[in-house]
Amino acid sequence: MAQRVPAADAGARRTSRVRVAVRLRPCLDREEDRTEGPCVRGLDSQNLEITNWRNATETVKYHFDAFHDERTTQQGVFLSSVKPVLPHVLGGQNASVFAYGPTGAGKTHTMLGSPDHPGVIPRAVREVFSQVRTRGGEPEGWDYSVAMSYLEIYNEKVLDLLSPSAQDLPIREDKDHNILIPGLTQTLLQSFSDFDRHFIPASLNRTTASTKLNQRSSRSHAVLLIKVVRTQRAPPHRRQTGKLYLVDLAGSEDNRRTGNQGIRLKESGAINLSLFTLSKVVDALNGGAGGRVPYRDSKLTRLLQDSLGGSAHAVMITNIAPEYSYYFDTFSALNFAAKSKLIVNKPFVRETLTVPVPQVKRAREGPEAERPRKRPKDDRKQNTASPSAAPHSSPSELSVLDRLIALEKLMMGSQEKDRQTMQQSRKEIQELKERQKEYEGKALLMNRQTGGGAAGETSASNQDSLFRNALPPLQRKPASSATTKPRKQQAVVLPLQVSQLQPLQQQVVVVKKTSVCTKRKKLSEQHEEPDGKENAGLSSWESHLDGSLVERSRHKIITVLNTGTLKDLKGLQQIGDKKAKLILGWREIHGHFTKLEDLIQIEGITEKRFSSFMKANLLSSMGK
Repeated sequence: MAQRVPAADAGARRTSRVRVAVRLRPCLDREEDRTEGPCVRGLDSQNLEITNWRNATETVKYHFDAFHDERTTQQGVFLSSVKPVLPHVLGGQNASVFAYGPTGAGKTHTMLGSPDHPGVIPRAVREVFSQVRTRGGEPEGWDYSVAMSYLEIYNEKVLDLLSPSAQDLPIREDKDHNILIPGLTQTLLQSFSDFDRHFIPASLNRTTASTKLNQRSSRSHAVLLIKVVRTQRAPPHRRQTGKLYLVDLAGSEDNRRTGNQGIRLKESGAINLSLFTLSKVVDALNGGAGGRVPYRDSKLTRLLQDSLGGSAHAVMITNIAPEYSYYFDTFSALNFAAKSKLIVNKPFVRETLTVPVPQVKRAREGPEAERPRKRPKDDRKQNTASPSAAPHSSPSELSVLDRLIALEKLMMGSQEKDRQTMQQSRKEIQELKERQKEYEGKALLMNRQTGGGAAGETSASNQDSLFRNALPPLQRKPASSATTKPRKQQAVVLPLQVSQLQPLQQQVVVVKKTSVCTKRKKLSEQHEEPDGKENAGLSSWESHLDGSLVERSRHKIITVLNTGTLKDLKGLQQIGDKKAKLILGWREIHGHFTKLEDLIQIEGITEKRFSSFMKANLLSSMGK
C-alpha cells in the first residue's frame, strides 16, 4: 500500500518564489546597430536599465535575481541560475527551467548551445548523473533510476519527439494534481552518453524554419522531461519521484518583420496565442483575474501548470536583444519577467511508503475459541510501560488495514469491469451501425443498376422476398381478443439479421401481387446474401459499376486533389474547410498525391472515412 507524504512533515509547507534571470545577447555586427548603440545596459549582477521610449533622456530600471551580460559564458549561466535547483529533483521534488524571450534573442542557444559551448540542457543532465553517482555511495542506501521524455507543442498539438508520429497526445491530471501525458515515450538512461544518443536525433525532429530574423527559427515549444526515482533499499522502502522540466519556448513574432506567409503565418499565430495565454496566467497568479487561472486555455500553460503557481522550483531565463530594432520586444519581455518573479510556488516531496501486508491468523475452532484468552500480568505491565509498542501489537488495527486494502481492490475491480462492459456495448452498437450502412448501400446500388419502371418493381420484389425470409410470419389476432382486456406489450428482441435490415423496410415499394410472384424466383437466383463482414470496403460495391466510369471518376478526383484550389477541394464530398487546408499543407510539403489512398496520411482521415469519401465522390461524379 502506498501513501503520499508531503515534504513538510513537521510544519507548514515551504514556499519557493519563481527565480528570474535575464541574459543579454551580444549586439549583431550590423552597420545600423553600431551607429545607434544598445538600448539596454547592465548596472550590476542583478540590475539593468532600458531607455524609456516615452522620454529618451530617461531610463527604466529593473531588478532580478541575476543579470547575465553579453560577456557571460554558458557555464556562468548554468552555475548561477540552474545548478542550485537540481538537488531538489534528487530529493523527490519537481523543478523547471524555461527560456523566454522574442525570436532571435538566443533562447535555443541558451538551452542547447553548441558542441564547443553546451547550453543548459546538456549541463543539467550531466550534473544530474554526477549527483546520482555521488549520492549512490551514501550509507543511507538509495537506488536511483533516471528516465527521459521529449516532446514539442506545434500548432497546439503535443507531439512525441522520441517516437515521431502525427498523433496529438492528450494532457491529463491525476488525483494529486500531477500533470501526465499518456502515450508519451519514456526512455531509461544509464549514463550521459545514453542521453546524448537519444537526445540528438530527437532534436532533429523538432520543427524549425527560416525567417527574416532567424535562419533556424523554432516553430514549436520543446519540453525535455528528466524523471529521477530513488527507492530506499531497507524497509519501509520509501520511494521518491522528482521531475525536471527543461523548456525551450518559441519566441513571440511580429509578422511584419519576419515576413511570415502561409504555414509560417499559421505557426506564428499559434505561438503568439500560447504566449499570450502564458501572460494571462501570470497576471491571474498575481491577482488580476478574479481568482481563476486559465491554465487550460493552451497546451503550453497546461504543461507549465506545475511550474507557475504549482509545486515546482521554477527558474525563468529571459533572453533579450540590445538593438533598437528589438526595443519593444525587449521592453515587453522585461515587463513579463518582472511580473513572473512575484509568483510563489509550494514545492513538496512526492513520496510513497510501501506498507507490508500483515498475515492474519485464522480463528481457532472449538469451545476454547469462544473464551477470550487471558494475558499474564507481566505482559499487561510491559504493554503499559511501553506505549510506543502498542500499535505494533494490536491485531485490531491490522485487521482494519486488511479490510481497507480488500475494499480498495474490490472498488477498483468493479470500476474496471464497468468500463469494459461500456466499451463492449459501444463496440457492438458501432458494428450494427456499420452493417446497416452496408445494406443500405447495397440496396441503393441494386436500384441504380436495375433502373426505373419494371426494374424498380424487380428490386422491390427482391427486397420484399428478402424481408419475408428474414421476418417471422404474422399471426392473425383472434376476434375474441378485442373484447378482452389488452395485455401489456413486451419487448421482442429480433435476430441480428432482422435488426440490420429493418431500416430498409420503410423503402420497399409495394407492387402488385402478381408481379411479385412472377419475378421473385428469378431475382432470388441472382441475389447474393450478405456475407456478414463489417465494412466490406471499396471493392465490394465498386465491382458492380462500369470500370471505365470508375477510372474516369478516380482520375477526376485525384486531379482536384493535386491541382484544385481551396474552393475546389471544399467542393468534394465530405471535405470541409479544415480538411481542405490540411490537404493544401500536405501538398506543399510532400508534393502531388500519387494515388488516392495517400489521403489516409492526412490527419483525421482514417480508412473508414476514406472508404466513405470514395463512395460519396464516385457516385456524385457518375451522377453528373
